[in-house]
Amino acid sequence: MTPNNRYTLLDADARPYLSPTPGTYGGHRRGRIYGRLDCPSALRALSRGAYRAHRVFFADEPTAISAGYRPCAVCLPERYAAWKAARHNKSQ
Repeated sequence: MTPNNRYTLLDADARPYLSPTPGTYGGHRRGRIYGRLDCPSALRALSRGAYRAHRVFFADEPTAISAGYRPCAVCLPERYAAWKAARHNKSQ
């Protein structure tokens, strides 16, 4: 947590801003992936230490999507499958 109980989140344009409430989704800036805060894959990566420097947070799922992030295949498999199918249909 930051001073004055503020959290740094990303907005729909992927710009950071301070929020009085924590985000409900986490993401990885380099991979442009978002998922649940309890995602097993993200928690494993965090335990290894390499993930933390690129960790970002979003207030909600629509904001993560608007910022250009895709769903995590591990913790959001249905949303990931829909994203992948939509992406495949665009490329045809």
